[in-house]
Amino acid sequence: MNASPVNPTADRPYRLDPGGGCPHAANARLLARGAVTPVVLPGEVQGMAVLGHDALKEFLSHPDVAKNAGHFTALQAGEIDDGWPLKTFATVQGMTTADGADHRRLRSLMSKAFTARRVEELRPYVAELTSRLLNGLEAAATEDGVVDLRTHFALPLPMGVICELLGVDEAHHDRLHHLSNQIVATDIGPAEAMAANREMVEVLSAVAAARTADPGDDLTSAMIAAREESGDQFSPHELLGTLMLTIIAGHETTLNLITNAVRALCAHRDQLDLVLSGGASWADVVEETLRWDSPVSYFPFRYPTRDLPLDGTVIPQGTPVLAGYSAAGRDTRAHGPDAARFDITRTGESRHLSLGYGAHYCMGAPLARLESATALEQLFTRFPALDLAIPEPELPRHASFVGNSVQKLPVRLKG
Repeated sequence: MNASPVNPTADRPYRLDPGGGCPHAANARLLARGAVTPVVLPGEVQGMAVLGHDALKEFLSHPDVAKNAGHFTALQAGEIDDGWPLKTFATVQGMTTADGADHRRLRSLMSKAFTARRVEELRPYVAELTSRLLNGLEAAATEDGVVDLRTHFALPLPMGVICELLGVDEAHHDRLHHLSNQIVATDIGPAEAMAANREMVEVLSAVAAARTADPGDDLTSAMIAAREESGDQFSPHELLGTLMLTIIAGHETTLNLITNAVRALCAHRDQLDLVLSGGASWADVVEETLRWDSPVSYFPFRYPTRDLPLDGTVIPQGTPVLAGYSAAGRDTRAHGPDAARFDITRTGESRHLSLGYGAHYCMGAPLARLESATALEQLFTRFPALDLAIPEPELPRHASFVGNSVQKLPVRLKG
């Protein structure tokens, strides 16, 4: 543990912009101050963010850091409003808010759906869905050959795959994406936030009811069966919470990953040429995108169960802490002085933390990697001259400091 002096900027918290935007310039300024920084969350809630790669790695696996909101001091004191836009991240019942034996219980069944064998079984489906979506791109393009790649490709691919895995009917896909967007938004009002959560529960309750009445070879049916057989696997609230988290995490992050990778390759044609010529792999593109432009910028929440010294700063017990994945990916202390450069030939044992670390490491990581590599390979094999239709700075950004990407990705398929 670093024994450097207490961070002298601790009395000057960084006010996170609920409107989101590109995080990298602010991240660089914050990293220059230190690996850990106090932040002001929406609603004037005091928190902290861990930004440095090494500090974040230590924090994510620290035995005195919890995920259960029972450790969130301000929430337990009644100081957090019901309509707080980040409340769902703290209070939803599921793996991401459970610790210890409870976390292992909830994760055990889910992990069976994301084994290497199960992911490999999905490979033909992912390839076929990718091809089908690409077939529709030219038809969706305007007269000048422009199409929104995010809407017509990067979104329906991971949404289709995760819903196939869960047994969610296609009729729900668009609504679930809209509600997911609202739940991860940080600029949303209290009434909208509460309404989005209510409607998400209603939609997922309908999904659970459909799978109860007509079980299939899907994860939702398996979770329901486990609950009925043993009585203690998933409570009704845990089932809905797990479905919500799996749908949000299972498509929003991969959607951002594919989108960010396409943007990166369009801006770095030498890197695209390298992979098209066989000098690097599509897996290399995925890993460097995860580091260089993480699909998640600041992920809520973890709570120290005691006053926790970390890289010279003490994080008070019960403080809501954000994991600063986009900042950690460009930390020069971990990735060298050229950390801000996109380089798919970059090597290293620990290239990034963008899929988490420790007990809560993303169990969907193999599936996200498969989807993204398949999407990029088929896309650029079919449209090698594909390029952005508008300059990168003009792309509208996510209205969230949780998700890190753009809202639209207009491209010309043939350059």
